[in-house]
Order: sequence, then structure tokens, then C-alpha cells
Amino acid sequence: MKLNKYVCGAVRQFSLWFAKGTIGNPLLEGIDYTGEVLKEESSFAEQAFAIFMNNLEIDEEGSICNYKYCENRAAQYVRSYFDNDYIVTPPFESWECELHPVSKDFYMK
Repeated sequence: MKLNKYVCGAVRQFSLWFAKGTIGNPLLEGIDYTGEVLKEESSFAEQAFAIFMNNLEIDEEGSICNYKYCENRAAQYVRSYFDNDYIVTPPFESWECELHPVSKDFYMK
């Protein structure tokens, strides 16, 4: 089973904008989360991608229903990581921040 083209497109688009440092504009204006900081503190990127994916919803046809919401939630996390005074609204729920394994047998293959 493969992911549909819209999910692949959403992940591709988010990855591009994340790498360019442009997710969630204008929320992250002035925050440089790419470059050296990404190399040294990459766990924030892992968490941002998890939040993006955990929030992603598709409809019956497989189209993405909430891309901008997912992007914004990930950007809120990045902002809160670099700005201790920023308050995420609404606060993250535990399911949004879960880091899922690649597969149950990932390390066996």
C-alpha cells in the first residue's frame, strides 16, 4: 500500500518550506531555524514534522483537508522552541507530539 499523491505532495511541500525557513510565515519571521542550529539541535525538526503529520487529515477522496493548519501547528512548535515567551494556542495535546516508529519491525529488516 502506498500513500496517495496528495499526502506525498503535502509532505514534499512542508519539507521544502521547512528547509527554506519559510513555514508558518509570518509566525517565524526573524527566527532562523535552518543552518547550523538545525545541524546541532535537530530534534526540534523531528518534533515539528511529527506535529505536522499527526495533525494531517484527508477526506474520502484522499485530498488533504487541513494543510495550513498542520503547517501552522508545526510553526507554533518551532516558535515556542526558540522563543520561551511564546504561548502556543491552543496548547499542544499529547497525541499531536507523539513520535511514532517507522514500523513495528523496523530494526529487524
